[in-house]
Amino acid sequence: EEDSTNSFICLLKKMKEVRLMEKVVEEKEEAFTDRMEALAEQWRELHARRAQLKAHVVKCGSTVKENERLRTQALKKAKEEKEQNTKKESELLGAKREMEALTKQHQKLSKKLLKYSLFKRYLENVVENSQFRDIEDLISFYKALVRTRKDLLQSQWGHRQLTEQATVLLRQLRAEREAEALQGRNELAQLRESLERARSDVAQWEGRCAELQDRDARKAMELKSLSMAIHSLFQ
Repeated sequence: EEDSTNSFICLLKKMKEVRLMEKVVEEKEEAFTDRMEALAEQWRELHARRAQLKAHVVKCGSTVKENERLRTQALKKAKEEKEQNTKKESELLGAKREMEALTKQHQKLSKKLLKYSLFKRYLENVVENSQFRDIEDLISFYKALVRTRKDLLQSQWGHRQLTEQATVLLRQLRAEREAEALQGRNELAQLRESLERARSDVAQWEGRCAELQDRDARKAMELKSLSMAIHSLFQ
């Protein structure tokens, strides 16, 4: 349906181009006809002037000098008119070639118009079997659908962009949390090692303290025995 609508739009454009081209061809043909008539009129005027000049030369042939002057003037006039006629013939040839090119382009556009007429009939059948008033209404509805689809695609693209950004941010946060957790685990392991060393040191100090207490107890017993012995000796 999208290809058909695009083809029909192209058909409308081609039909418009064909009408414009037909108008241009008609204008070129009219201009060509006007140029031909003007050229024919100039040729008639040229022959009339030549006849007048010839009659004037015959009539005024009293002196050789006057005849030479008139002859020179006539040759100059004939040369100028010949140059003008050559220029006009060149312009006429260019206009003819341009008209041939326009005719070929018109034929080409006519073939394309015939080719795209199938899509026009198809769209007309669609309009007849739908709620649309005409083909322009159908094309307007299609353009609105295209704009809606474009807006939807842009919205989906924006949603994907936000989702990707959120995913990247979540990955970064997760990596940071994992790094912090790893650092916490490392610190906890170090604290546990320190705790084990402290417990080992406490055990060692407790052992030494027990030994000191035993030694103090022995010293106290020895001191008590010595005191008793001294007391006995004193008595």
